[in-house]
Amino acid sequence: MNQRNGAPGCSTATTSAVHLPALAYCVPLRRRVVTRVPAPAPQCAALLLQASSNGSAAAPAKRGLLGSFVGKLALSVVGSAALSAADLAPALDDMKRRLMERNVAEEIAAQVVDSVAHSLEGQKLSSFTGVGQFVRRAFEDSLSGILNKRQVDVLHDIKRARARGKPYVVVFCGVNGVGKSTNLAKIAYWLGQHGCKVQLAACDTFRAGAVEQLKTHAMRLGVPLYERGYEKDPAKVAAEAIRVAERDGRDVVLVDTAGRMQDNEPLMRALSNLISLNQPELVLFVGEALVGNDAVDQLVKFNRSLADLAPGAAAGGPAKRQVIDGIVLTKFDTIDDKVGAALSMVYASGAPVMFVGCGQTYVDLKKLNVRSVVNSLLK
Repeated sequence: MNQRNGAPGCSTATTSAVHLPALAYCVPLRRRVVTRVPAPAPQCAALLLQASSNGSAAAPAKRGLLGSFVGKLALSVVGSAALSAADLAPALDDMKRRLMERNVAEEIAAQVVDSVAHSLEGQKLSSFTGVGQFVRRAFEDSLSGILNKRQVDVLHDIKRARARGKPYVVVFCGVNGVGKSTNLAKIAYWLGQHGCKVQLAACDTFRAGAVEQLKTHAMRLGVPLYERGYEKDPAKVAAEAIRVAERDGRDVVLVDTAGRMQDNEPLMRALSNLISLNQPELVLFVGEALVGNDAVDQLVKFNRSLADLAPGAAAGGPAKRQVIDGIVLTKFDTIDDKVGAALSMVYASGAPVMFVGCGQTYVDLKKLNVRSVVNSLLK
């Protein structure tokens, strides 16, 4: 994959002019003819009101999740009547189905629906406009409560580590082929833009070409890389890289690791050992937004393996059982309204989505906008 340092490239679209043939003749309008049209029958009036200016019927507007929810509520709820469980049930069932269509896991969709139901039941609403506004607020509060449950201020934490004279260590992990090295480089660029001195550590000592790929990124970014080649113990390579970074006064060490499937116990044990030995300040799971709830399964099993396979965990020893601290979602620009995987991953792990990748260049990295996720789910 080609990476370019700096702003993303721009493509220039070429538009060809379309030449329409001139009319062969024009017929002047000689006199005005007025035709009296009888008034439409009452049963036709509603149909005529839907006609467009050219005489064709306007297509009905497509309802989003919020509009569909409000539309399914019984007419009797408007006015003095309070919303009951029976009033809400059909609309809530439809909301749950639509959330699942947007890659929200069933368990999370059920919780969101229950939360909205709890907020609405017993409320007296004077109009459907009031229903829509109240439902939106209840829905936003429920989703934001999940997505904003825990936040990590990386730049603030880096400053605190710098004051202690220690580098801030970040370990990247995930399954094969999700773009760990590429997104590690994007985050290195982002940190550099915020005045941080970054060092990369090549701890994928298994995949052929992994070290060379990281070398290319380091050269383009102008940051140092610590590497020992292949077939080395990645935990020890990471430890050496951290010592070098501390000696050289680097602020951050970004540790690249080999991709591994969540069910591969030997490789998961090796990752757990690397984390236990080096005690990083942050462990980031890199997953594809495109795969939907498969990413949730991967994250949950990574979390479980890191906890269960940590040295001393089985014997109940004092070893720190560190799990996933944050999530990086790649290919976030390809999923349209199916953003539910982000919600499900946060709910399942308790870790926040810290960055989303949305392109191929170093600048194509964004912080997750919770309001945008909510709006995408509601549209």
